[in-house]
Amino acid sequence: MRILVIGAVAAGTSAAAKARRNDDKAEIVIYEKDRDISYSGCGLPYYIGGDIEDISELTPRDSIFFKKKYNIDIYTGHEVQKLDPENKELTVKNLNTNEVFCDRYDKLVMATGASPFVPNVKGIDGDNVFFLRNVQSARNVRSFIEKRKPKHAVIAGTGFIGFEMLENLLAVGINVSIVEKMSKITPNLDEDMAAFLESALAKKNIAIIKNTSIVEIHENKVVLEDGREIESNMVVMATGVKPNIALAKEAGVEIGVAGAIKVNNKMQTNIKDVYACGDCIETFSVITGKPVYRPLGSTANKTGRIAGDALTGGNLEYRGNLSTGIFKLFDMTIANTGLSEREAIVEGYDIVICHNIKSDKPDYFHGKEMAIKAIADKATQKLLGVQIVGYEGVDKRIDVFATLITYGAKVSDLFHLDLAYAPPFSTTKDPVHYTGMILDNALNNNRPIITAKDAQRLVNKDEKIQVIDARVNKQYGESHVDTAINIPQDKLRKELETLDKDVLTITYCNKGVTGNAAQNILINHGFKNVYNLSGGHKFYKATKDK
Repeated sequence: MRILVIGAVAAGTSAAAKARRNDDKAEIVIYEKDRDISYSGCGLPYYIGGDIEDISELTPRDSIFFKKKYNIDIYTGHEVQKLDPENKELTVKNLNTNEVFCDRYDKLVMATGASPFVPNVKGIDGDNVFFLRNVQSARNVRSFIEKRKPKHAVIAGTGFIGFEMLENLLAVGINVSIVEKMSKITPNLDEDMAAFLESALAKKNIAIIKNTSIVEIHENKVVLEDGREIESNMVVMATGVKPNIALAKEAGVEIGVAGAIKVNNKMQTNIKDVYACGDCIETFSVITGKPVYRPLGSTANKTGRIAGDALTGGNLEYRGNLSTGIFKLFDMTIANTGLSEREAIVEGYDIVICHNIKSDKPDYFHGKEMAIKAIADKATQKLLGVQIVGYEGVDKRIDVFATLITYGAKVSDLFHLDLAYAPPFSTTKDPVHYTGMILDNALNNNRPIITAKDAQRLVNKDEKIQVIDARVNKQYGESHVDTAINIPQDKLRKELETLDKDVLTITYCNKGVTGNAAQNILINHGFKNVYNLSGGHKFYKATKDK
């Protein structure tokens, strides 16, 4: 059997390696138009910032390695120009010699990846404009910095790459401005969590220009669509990617609703013996079962392995994804998994939301707070999605949440998890436990919560409500929720007669615990409609004006 693979980065090499493990007699050839193969694209920003000094650390395997270990032939600088599925042939151009030839296959894997989205911007072809997508683009950025020594840079976009480039350009002494065309930062976060992150960045003097985009790029400045000009010697366009589907589309391979190659759970396309994997395909959501386009390195490796297994008679099948993502930003960690609030509403779920601010470890072990937003379905009480903005231990928690969602956990299950505890690693009741307790109380124990957004909406409508700040007088005096009255929790029982039991009441403290204690007192004394402010005053203050 002759197996041809188009593309030699994560998905293509994974497919070829798995096929070789299953079938030692097959002929396996990979064509790659780039010169670098099997590299870690997610590590590229850290090469630019100097954390990774030698780029060879990101490209540890070359064609010789694959030939020696797997007996796989990889031809770099070879572009596949045409796929003829009827005759099972590829037309290939050797970019080094301009020779064009045909090659036949019994099984074909398309791992053509994705390319940067290039917006229509005047001057975008300048030598000071960069799209960070492959190893050569990272070399180009670092070379430009070393030779031209730019003092000012502009980054367009606040996704993973945009923020990782922010950190790494600052690390080499470049002043950076960030431009985001949307009204919020970070596509993988809801508005409230994006606002919370933006507040944290503001404390680090990171300014972000939102609601506008770049329309012109010059040698020493960029012009925004609102007319502003920003000093800039280099521009990084972190504006997302689009799947490389032209070759597949021309050959009659079906394109899915998400705009990428449509495959089944064995990575088979609609054409016999043609498989696809990696950033060029659409996958599907574990939760909804609907198609999604999520070009992530982890998904590329997974789908590549499945394609290589399936075409050699294996039984691996793709089980969907949760769009789980995580990135580092200075000393912070930002992560998400599952559905966002917006996505859950679009899908028709009746949801409950909680915000939970807890430390990853006890204070005496220098614990640092993380803000956790969790979304659950009221009907099934299943966890739908989680977003976390924090410092240490975020990776551990997001993986626990991703596992819970994958296996359909209900909010009441979270408290009963037997998670590892010791003071250097966690608190006795972990932030995961607290998240489950808050949601379970809201759904099953008449302890409803209200988000800052919904609370502000009630305040703006001038509806008859009473808002009780259960913190000490000093904290109330420094800052408080609009219209709130201050009754510290330890004095609340004595002040019950001054409050109206029949009016909608909102309690809050700094982060939620004391607010919940005040809520319990009121409910136990006959107050009919009492909510605790989700995330407390800390979350309210951080997100109110963003």
